[in-house]
Amino acid sequence: MKLITFHRHDGRVRTGVVLNQQVLDISDWIETLPVSAQALAHHQRAGTLPPVGGMLRWLSAGPDALPKLQDHVAWGAVPDVDLADVSLYAPVPRPGKIIGVGRNYADHAKETGVAPFEKPRIIFKMSSSVVAPGAPVVRPPGVTKLDFESELAVVIGAYGRHIPEAQALEHVAGYTVLNDVSAREFQFDISPAQTTFAKSMDGFCPMGPWLVTRDEVPDPQALDVSCWLNGERMQHGHTADMLFPVKTLVAYVSQFMTLEPGDVITTGTPAGIGAFRQPPLYLQPGDQLRLEVTGVGSMTHAIA
Repeated sequence: MKLITFHRHDGRVRTGVVLNQQVLDISDWIETLPVSAQALAHHQRAGTLPPVGGMLRWLSAGPDALPKLQDHVAWGAVPDVDLADVSLYAPVPRPGKIIGVGRNYADHAKETGVAPFEKPRIIFKMSSSVVAPGAPVVRPPGVTKLDFESELAVVIGAYGRHIPEAQALEHVAGYTVLNDVSAREFQFDISPAQTTFAKSMDGFCPMGPWLVTRDEVPDPQALDVSCWLNGERMQHGHTADMLFPVKTLVAYVSQFMTLEPGDVITTGTPAGIGAFRQPPLYLQPGDQLRLEVTGVGSMTHAIA
């Protein structure tokens, strides 16, 4: 299934399922779902409240959430509106954590001229950088080396700590497309490097257009990842070329922190980014980007 976060003319943030280019609004239905015992125990320990609605409520409803949703659709729920008539947000508008992985494709590691890492290199991207899949990326004042990174992003659907690699994909709710926009001067040109700042400026995380549930992506290592700039393909990689596959990344990150529903692990980018082209190619106002992961989706946005 394809799940979206969207709004209509009334401005209310809603959750929906895309069915044949139409949207079934499941916002009210989601609020009837019980929060899983695992979620309640986690929030009790943390002294926080579980989500009351929206995508995070569905993600926190436990392993029965998807079968219940499939039953809800199968029992004759009728779509409410055409997909073309709604405005999309990122599927998870404010993830608890966005965890990136540096140089995770063999061809990208090669183009950097640096030997591959022996373990995943973890990078954090602030959730305040998330914007809708079609929102323009505004180049901040003073930034001249604005770059793109087309990536497969993993959305976590179950709490987990010290997750065995063999069970890691059971903690994945689904997948989406993410542009890990980066200001390279803060990443490469200053000392010490400020990679978090380089990747966390406002608007630097377009994500979407939807969350494709795990059952529709049987093998996350069998997907093409591409990016086009003004109609010309800049990146064309394959997730089979990841140095650390999705299950390894989920297990590895969980050694250090609890993964929670709605957390996002963005899995790295293939070769072809602007910084390592000869000459370098950076984004300019008016440019148009299209990013695509086969079997997951595509999104288009402008540079402003």
